[in-house]
Amino acid sequence: MEAQSLAVKRAEVEFHNFASLGQPERAIAHYAEQNVRRGAVIRNHLSFIGEMTPFLEIGSNVGHTSYMLANEFGASGFALDISADSLRYGVALQDRWRLSRAPIRVAGDAVNLPFADGSLRFVMAFQMLSQFMNMESVFLEVKRVLAPGGTFLFAEEPLKRKLTLSLYRCPYYDTMKPWERRLADWGLLGYLVRDVIGAHQEESFGIRQNHTMGIKEWHQLIRTHFVDAEYEMFVPERGWGERIVKSAAMSEWRAARLLGGTLAAVCRKAGASSPVGFNQSDFQMQLRCPDCYSTMNRDATDTLRCSKCSYRAPNEGGVYNLLPASERAELYPGDREDVIDFCLPSHAERLLEGWYDLEGVFGNKYRWIGEHAAAHLVRVKPGPQRLRIRGHASEGHPVELAARANGHEVGRWKLDRSGLFIVEADLPESPEYHVEVNAGPSWSVSTDDRVFTVNLSMIRLVPRD
Repeated sequence: MEAQSLAVKRAEVEFHNFASLGQPERAIAHYAEQNVRRGAVIRNHLSFIGEMTPFLEIGSNVGHTSYMLANEFGASGFALDISADSLRYGVALQDRWRLSRAPIRVAGDAVNLPFADGSLRFVMAFQMLSQFMNMESVFLEVKRVLAPGGTFLFAEEPLKRKLTLSLYRCPYYDTMKPWERRLADWGLLGYLVRDVIGAHQEESFGIRQNHTMGIKEWHQLIRTHFVDAEYEMFVPERGWGERIVKSAAMSEWRAARLLGGTLAAVCRKAGASSPVGFNQSDFQMQLRCPDCYSTMNRDATDTLRCSKCSYRAPNEGGVYNLLPASERAELYPGDREDVIDFCLPSHAERLLEGWYDLEGVFGNKYRWIGEHAAAHLVRVKPGPQRLRIRGHASEGHPVELAARANGHEVGRWKLDRSGLFIVEADLPESPEYHVEVNAGPSWSVSTDDRVFTVNLSMIRLVPRD
């Protein structure tokens, strides 16, 4: 089974580009809250974890938990995420929180970690394993890079819930409809929804999630690859509807089977524990080439170079992009004629009529449109193409969106929930596309003479999978 498709990886890069610091104050407060919970889990298992240097956090987003490990626990190591943009935004956290130490930031793939065998003492992952259809492939990579006796901590991973009708995927609380919020407050919504509350947002964005793991399945996977483990479970109590069942269950394990929740586990690799040499100034010694698996060197320009093949990764804003070369070219196309990324200054060259001024910060650059806007895209890849549009629908303003390409309608969507959205449509064969986006109904505010429908942050062509 494929762990993740290229389409899912593309969705993750785009989603985290927006979500990492797209709303700075809200995001930074969220990261601080996460670090409180995660720091508590680490402290509860310090004696089992043992030595943490060198560490690796996979799926680190902006690296906020890696910053915590470096500054509160005195460890040294790496923060890895598939989104290089998210990792770059982590500098804002270091400034805001006045942190003296930082992890080495690396963009990479969790199923092809750019690290040498046995090169790490501690690997941690939070809320990311469920984004892989084949979680065992991640476990195998973690086990490969861990030194004998090293530890793997994963946490905030969902437990499959038995007491649910699995009727539909539900969004996060802030984009729920009023009746959903009321049921959530009573602790009843979980009995209706498929997967976990909040799955709708990632799934609608194209990030596929694996919520098939109950306690038994997690235990079997851990025991297959590690010799010892410690667990913690966190079972929800959202209102009286869940409090009653949790109390009646009489044990945390039984409650977790019935109501789901999240799991944290610290797993130890087989073998006698011994120190792993690590020098921050020679961190490349821990790495390997993601293409040919050879050792990496670092030159005077702070560029990582493979000792055997032509692979290279310069320091770009404090981040080394160590994705396999083929993935890197597709996930980070840069200034290309088939992409309109509103975070890139050059995007305006491909816009035609109907666009308002550029707004937003960091990964959340966007333009409002009224009832019509147009753009021009030129294909650069062979094969059938799809149109991918990313945007945001405002609360209280449901909208219908339609897209036309070269004069023909290719898709129509009704956006009845507010928040971030992605829509895709198959395109007819053509070397270039005149794309039109029509939206309605429009709305206005008393302090502005413009009419609004939605705002858009990316329009691009992607291969039809």
